[in-house]
Amino acid sequence: MKITEIEIYAIHLPLHEPFVISYATYDYMPSIIVKITTDSGHIGYGEGVADEHVTGESWEGTFALLKNTLAPKLIGENPKNMERIHELMDAEVYGVPTAKATIDIACYDVVGKSLGVPVYDLLGGRYHEEFLITHVLSIASPEAMANEAEERVAAGYRSMKMKVGTEVLEDVKRIEAVRNRVGYDIAIRVDVNQGWKSSATTLQGLQKLEHCSLDWLEQPVKADDVDGMVEVKSKSSIPMMIDEGLRGVRDMREIIAKRAADKVNIKLMKCGGIYPATKLAHMAEMAGIDCQVGSMVESSIGSAAGFHVAFSKKVITTVELTGPLKFSKDVGNLHYDVPFIRLNDKPGLGIDIDEEILRELTVFSEKVSG
Repeated sequence: MKITEIEIYAIHLPLHEPFVISYATYDYMPSIIVKITTDSGHIGYGEGVADEHVTGESWEGTFALLKNTLAPKLIGENPKNMERIHELMDAEVYGVPTAKATIDIACYDVVGKSLGVPVYDLLGGRYHEEFLITHVLSIASPEAMANEAEERVAAGYRSMKMKVGTEVLEDVKRIEAVRNRVGYDIAIRVDVNQGWKSSATTLQGLQKLEHCSLDWLEQPVKADDVDGMVEVKSKSSIPMMIDEGLRGVRDMREIIAKRAADKVNIKLMKCGGIYPATKLAHMAEMAGIDCQVGSMVESSIGSAAGFHVAFSKKVITTVELTGPLKFSKDVGNLHYDVPFIRLNDKPGLGIDIDEEILRELTVFSEKVSG
């Protein structure tokens, strides 16, 4: 089997409502979709959602890099050869994990379809039967966040992920408001997205949050400040998760060596796709560090890819892949049984792509062939 054609689509995924985090407000999510066709007639889809603040990649840059550099290099290659596919991409350009993830995911999808098996069977088989879905609260006033949390609990959700990362004392008010509203039977995770910047500021906030019974605090300090995470972790009883500070193997080595986190958030867009994500999970397992698979708010394509990784690994104990629930239109049909996600056993990513919606959401596209 060989890759004969790669189509690249730059799309805008419409959100039900704006998504607000510490460093950006999104009215829609810009995404890149790739469609790989092989000489056997099988087709696979991949996705990349770039974030300049996390990997340094942009939507436009990812599209251009795929069109001009990565896609032409991979025409004629066998998508089963994942180590070789990544080696070829790495030889062409350093970094750019989101661009590489689009190709990686599409390769896994097409290989799974050609063999008639789900992607998780390519990764060691299914370990988990289901995961609880966490609702993500974007930044708003304490009252608004508490109201939304209460509504979601009534809809069946049992855990909340709060986006904060503005002024620390205002964030404390947001967290307290949500905890007071939903009670202590609902899990609350807090994601600062680097917004508290330093260990000193973070520790000020944590002193006021000890009574809130948080599952964990995610990336309060700047991504490259691993020593800051070490200090916070050593002085707080609240578990610490690293997200933006974990991009690839080099970061994981430092996190492990310094015991800088209780848990790490693996995202396919940060590390380069399914294949590198499984390597990070294995490293974490050997070091005794718990894992989560997270999201850059991808469509059904990228979200399904993350779920296949999570369902195949014992060390991955939580997931936060809720992008499809936030979109008013999606290119795929990934199904959620709120508050759970349960994967089917269809080949590849296990989702169907609506080509009509894909064309409707496309801003520009390109086709690369041999």
